[in-house]
Parts: sequence; C-alpha cells; structure tokens
Amino acid sequence: MGQGAPQGHNAATPRKRRDHRVDALRGLALLMMLCDHAPQDVLNRFTMRNFGFADAAEIFVLLAGYASWLAYGRRILRGPPEGGWLYTVERILRRCWRLYLFQMIMLFVSILTIRRWRHYDPVPVDFLEPELAHGSGWVWHVLTLEALPNNLNILPLYIVLLFSIPLMVWLWSRSPWLLLGVSFVLWVVANFNPSINFPNWLDPDGWYFDPLAWQFIFVLGMLSAWVAGRNDGNLPIPRWLRWTCVGLLIFGAFERFPYAQWGLPDLTPITPPSADKSILAFPRWTEAMAILFVVQSSVTAIRVSETKIGQAFALLGRHSLEVFSLGTVLDLFARLFMNSAGDGWWVQVVVNVTGLLAVFMMAWWLDRHRREAALMAGETRAEARRKALENS
Repeated sequence: MGQGAPQGHNAATPRKRRDHRVDALRGLALLMMLCDHAPQDVLNRFTMRNFGFADAAEIFVLLAGYASWLAYGRRILRGPPEGGWLYTVERILRRCWRLYLFQMIMLFVSILTIRRWRHYDPVPVDFLEPELAHGSGWVWHVLTLEALPNNLNILPLYIVLLFSIPLMVWLWSRSPWLLLGVSFVLWVVANFNPSINFPNWLDPDGWYFDPLAWQFIFVLGMLSAWVAGRNDGNLPIPRWLRWTCVGLLIFGAFERFPYAQWGLPDLTPITPPSADKSILAFPRWTEAMAILFVVQSSVTAIRVSETKIGQAFALLGRHSLEVFSLGTVLDLFARLFMNSAGDGWWVQVVVNVTGLLAVFMMAWWLDRHRREAALMAGETRAEARRKALENS
C-alpha cells in the first residue's frame, strides 16, 4: 500500500508535500473530454472510453465528489467561524450560482453561434435540437434548466449534487454506511426504472445524466475522500484488491477496444455487458472506482503527478470549471470548422494545437492570478488551498 510523504519523529517535523494525484487525474479527464466532444477529432481514439466501460465523465463526477467532501462536507461539521452549516451552505450556494452562470454562458454561446453559422455554411441537424433552432420560446426552458442540450448536461448534474451535500453530510453524521446504503438504493431504483428522472424539454427520456443514478458515484467520491483523509491522503487498499482493480481495468480494455476501427481482429473475451451511461451502469462506476483505488494507493502515482507532465495535468485540474467551459465552447467551434473544412491532417493539427494551447494558457493565467491574489491578501497556504478546492 502506498504511503504519503514521510513524517518526522521529532519536533521539527517537515512540511508535508501537497498531493497532486487528484488534480492530475482530473486534468487528464478534462483533456479526454475535450477530445471526446469533437467526434471528428482523431485524438478521441486514444481516450479512456476506447479502453474500458467508463469514460472521462465518470472520473469527473467521482472526483467532484472527492473534492466536495474536502471543500464542503467536512467543513459542515466544524464550528464557526470557518465552518458550520450556515457558513458552508452559503459557500455551496455561491458555487452553484457560479456553475449556473457558466452553464448559461456556454449554452447561449452555443445556440447563438450555431444559429449564425448556418447562415454561411450548412450545419448538421444533430448540432442543435430542433426546439432551439428557431424563435425565442426556448429561453425560459433553458434558464430554468428544463432544457439540456447534448454536451451541456454535466454542470446541471453537478449543481443538483452540490445542493444535496447538506443532506448527504447529515446522513453521514448518523453513519457513513447509512449514506452509502441510501445512495445505493437510489442507484438501484434508477437502474430498474430509468423513467424516474428529471424532466428535459428536449428529450422525453429526461436528463441524460440521471441524477438519481449519478449521485452514487458522487457519494463514492465523498466517502473515498473521507477515508483518504484518515490515512494521510492515501486509500488503504490491500494488495489483493489493488491487483483485482488492475485486472478489472485490463478486462475492460479488451472488452471495449474498438478493434474494427483499428482494422484488428476482435479479441473481446465475452459478449460486452450493458453499460448504459445515462443510468451509470454497474461496469461504469466500478471501473471508475478501480482507477481511483489504483491512483490513490500508489506511491508511483505520487511521483508521476510531480513530473512536468503530471504538473501540467494538475494545472488543468485545479481550474476544472474554467477549463471544462472553455473546452466545451472550443469543441463546438472545432466541430463546425471540421464540418466546413473536413477532417484532414492539417485541420487536425490546427484544431488540436489551438485547443490545447488555449486551455493550458488559460489555466496558467488563472493559476498565476490566484497566487498573486493570495500573496496580496496575505493568505496562508491552508486558506489558499481551501479556496482552490471550492473553485475546482
């Protein structure tokens, strides 16, 4: 089992190094989402959805639960002035409002861009739902989160999950097993009856990410953060479980690899089980948890997260909302550009280099601005870390 930074045994205990594993993993997930949301992008052949049942969305929501426990869950149980129910709920509401604003900006930019673009070049019908293509009757449905277009449905899920944190913490305060049990029952209900869902004006089946199902992986992330917090940031996974997780990931890679797309013979071991994303099918959340178990119990993962590549991923992960939002808008422009200019190699180079540079430059600027603001305000490392968690 991986151990954290060594602790001294005298009065001069060295400062513990920051653990970048969660930030780096979240940053990697954000990059994969950037590729996956542009179907013509050749890089999406190399994202995790081609090597397993889960994809970047499961990792994103799992780590959102992990970070939410650190930023809000454990703080609810503390007393004033830097904790307690009122203090923390106020910050949750502020965060939800920020998520809502980013959702509205992305949505209106997407709709208005497509409606203008089609005046100059044809746009495939799957780029914009018919209800959003004409008039202004859609505005109210959008503002009330009743209308969730494709690729713009994960932030509303996050808002619902954040609103639920006080109830989740209340259940946890009675017993962590009670929280896990209630959450699991809700997931089972959603899987047996997918019609129990939030209404979506654009889709009679409801929200693509059914909150009743997806709350389960969010809760698993919260409980994982609680356990890791009791073990110096590591998940105390026995060796047999770690190797079971590795085996599960290898099995998923063989099951889900797109052999035909690569012109290879089919090596699928068995008929692939159902992996419905909307209801967070069993293979999806188990594989996402296997990834978290392997990463958060590994000393090697700590070392990798401290390399230049690991730090680049962590930079994105520390600014996940802004990176995700910019990436979503860039994906739209990439799809429109590829639809007009084709998806040849020069287009791939332009689209991917531009997109990657844009998100990394924005994350670098935000990180620098945050550090400068913290220095001017005279914040301690702990205060700066708390704000980073709340904004990640």
